[in-house]
This record gives sequence, C-alpha cells and structure tokens, in this order.
Amino acid sequence: MSSRISNIRRQFNRSANSYDAHAHVQRIMSDRLADSFIRWENKGNVAGLNILEIGCGTGTLTEFLVNRWPGASITALDIAPEMIKLAEQRVFSAEANLIGEITSDRLRFLHADVEMWAPDAPMASFDLIVSNACFQWLSNPRQTLAHVRRLLRPGGMLIFTTFGPDTFYEMHKAFNEVYRASGLEPQRHGLSFLSTNEWYNLLKESGFSSIHSECSIQREKYASVREFLLSVKAMGASTSEAASIRGLSLRRLFSNMYKEYEDKFSLQGGVVATYDLLLLQASASRLTKNTCYC
Repeated sequence: MSSRISNIRRQFNRSANSYDAHAHVQRIMSDRLADSFIRWENKGNVAGLNILEIGCGTGTLTEFLVNRWPGASITALDIAPEMIKLAEQRVFSAEANLIGEITSDRLRFLHADVEMWAPDAPMASFDLIVSNACFQWLSNPRQTLAHVRRLLRPGGMLIFTTFGPDTFYEMHKAFNEVYRASGLEPQRHGLSFLSTNEWYNLLKESGFSSIHSECSIQREKYASVREFLLSVKAMGASTSEAASIRGLSLRRLFSNMYKEYEDKFSLQGGVVATYDLLLLQASASRLTKNTCYC
C-alpha cells in the first residue's frame, strides 16, 4: 500500500467521528447530487439499478440511495474502515422498518481504494456510479476515470461532485502574500483542485459523452482562521503539498498567514472561506452532445 493511500486512510479514520459535525458543505453537495439523480430518474426506468458509490464516507448519500430506490443493488466503497462502520450504523439504523428489508444482496459496503480496486472489477457491472466530494483525492484521475468508464454498462451514467480551484481562495491568497513578503516562492498548502474544463477533458479522453457540468460558489463563515483550519482537519482534509523551507519556520508562517487572512478576509464576527463546488455528469453511451455551464 502506497504512503498516499495510507495517509488518506489514516486521516479519514481519525476524523470519522467528527466528520459529520463539520461537513456542512459536503451535505450541500450531497443534496445537489440527489437533485441530479431525481432528474435522471425522471428520464427512464430505474427499476433494478446496480449502483456504485465511490467514497461513501459516513453514509449520507448511501442512505438517500437506499431510500430513494428500494429496488436497486448498491455497492458503497470507501478507503477508511471507520467511515464504513459509521455508514453501516446510519443506514441500518435509520428506520427500524428498513432493518429487515436491507440485505447483503441489496447493499454491500466495501473497504477499498477505488484506484486499486477498479482495474480488476468486472466490466460493465454498474448502471450508475456516483461520488460525493471524493474525486479530488484521486492521484491519477485520468486512469481512474478510464476504469470507471469500463465499469459502466452502455447507457450508464457517472455523476459526481468535487471541489474546484477557487476552494479556500482566502487561505491560499494569505499564504502567497506571506511567502512573497519573505522573498520566497509561494507554495501550495492543501490539495490542488481541477477546473471544470480539466474534468471535462479527462472525461472526454476516457470515453464519456453527454458531459454536463455545473459550478457554484459557497462561502462559509468561521469564528476565526484557527477554527476554519480545525474544521478542515476534523473532516480529514488536512493534506498539504508544501515542503518545509529553510529560514521560515512553520510557526512563523502560520502566524503571519493568520494575520494576513484576518486583515483581508474578515467580516463581522469572523472570517469567510470560499468553497468552489463542481458537479459533473457523463454518459457511457456513444452520444456526442457535451455541455458545460460554468
């Protein structure tokens, strides 16, 4: 197992119990996915669907799928076993009258990294593949999307949400100003996020068609920069691409970043943080109509 996979799994295992308390934006994204499913559902017969959920987390979206499509078979996959444990508790305990109806044939939780699992999974085995706030963690999205395309049956659909490049705009702006003030080249703190156009091109290269994308900006308020960063950490999303730099200690770097952030992006009672939310939908059919509304 690579160090990347180990680090991600460790982060989300550690944050499993605190995730839901801080995942307000992810719930917004899940609701938008749900709206997309309903629009897709209205276009045809959805009886007997075989669904794959990539990155089920604590099971918010899984619960919706189980309740919305009682005739569907669902495989819910996640890299973190502690997340799966909470998802199982959520779904099987959601309503007492469902406990006897949900069987292993209908709902299966799978502990796996999709990038390792998908290449060997059976071809054309799913009608719908969904994912909420997960694809930003892919180390090789081009390769993984090609494998995901192979897993879909003709006419099948991939629908996912992820974060765009303007996510945490304020934090990155503050870090960049601190680096420049110290005469240093700015470094990226946190993940780098793909744009809608980059996802569009990757999907097209992977053989998808009828590509549709939506994007929106969500601004959240936090009492302080420290609270914002603690909230991000509590969701397991504290990965950074930055390396340590000689002559600039982490303590000084973060102290100066806090000040820059608060000077530039404060509002009454706290600070603001931007989330760039992307939703993409693509078909495994041979249709050629591609649309992007961003």
